[in-house]
Amino acid sequence: MTTRIFIDGAAGTTGLEIRERLTGRSEFDLIVLDDAQRKSESARRDALHAADVAILCLPDDAAREAVRLAEGSQTRFIDASTAHRVADGWTYGFPELIGHEKIADAQFVSNPGCYPTGFLALVAPLVRAGLLPSDWPYSVNAVSGYSGGGKALIERFEEDKNIGFRAYGLGLGHKHLPEMQKYAALSHPPVFSPSVVATHRGMVVDVPLPVAAMGCDMTAQAAYDTLSEFYSGSAIVKLSPDAPSEILLSRNAAPWDGLEIFVFADTGNTQARLVAKLDNLGKGASGAAIQNLNIMCGLPEETGLAL
Repeated sequence: MTTRIFIDGAAGTTGLEIRERLTGRSEFDLIVLDDAQRKSESARRDALHAADVAILCLPDDAAREAVRLAEGSQTRFIDASTAHRVADGWTYGFPELIGHEKIADAQFVSNPGCYPTGFLALVAPLVRAGLLPSDWPYSVNAVSGYSGGGKALIERFEEDKNIGFRAYGLGLGHKHLPEMQKYAALSHPPVFSPSVVATHRGMVVDVPLPVAAMGCDMTAQAAYDTLSEFYSGSAIVKLSPDAPSEILLSRNAAPWDGLEIFVFADTGNTQARLVAKLDNLGKGASGAAIQNLNIMCGLPEETGLAL
């Protein structure tokens, strides 16, 4: 028996990538609306009620509206928007942190943000293990490909070839902060410095740690060993055994649904940097949605992923 899937917002970047990953998979039957139907509330309601799983690739308010339209149904949800990431009744869709069984049993799953995926993959296991304090004022520096900004930013970067780097979120209070703080169990939200570079996809998330000033027991080796053990069973999150001299993003990178972690430290262990490399459209968005869908449907989580 196939599982009926409706991607609400299938014309956007994330929705298109999810649809591409699902194309040809016999386990799923896609419910597809044409351009006119996508703008019809009644057509969307019918599709949401007919689906076994609805994947929402919508702005926040539209995602909340989609859930309302599905009231009275048994439809399960994967929401790729920010709308429900810290909401009561929703399971945070980061199986490596939250637990695969919780996602497998959930009706409502909220996909993590791309930047929080990198940050939480680095920090949350070390806070849980007591290697890093929960009350430290963390900072996170991150750079992403422009595809994460939606159609308007994609057009801007592709039309104006003079743009090489864009810093944003300069007013602080970024929408990703609540999930970063909650799922890393931090007393304070981190200071978040996001930026965009002139590559379509890819992301690097960097958490600098002034270890000597933190009053904690973390060493680079202890961090590596703890993270290595934490992700030992994962087919998706891997630790780099090396500390390379540089980390590069390619302008023409192929889709990738993995996440790679690096641990760097100075010789005296007074400073360290935790770095995650991922695809903002892969493990940071569409790949994570497919991973969660596989888990919810009782399939191997890596099925159909580019790893």
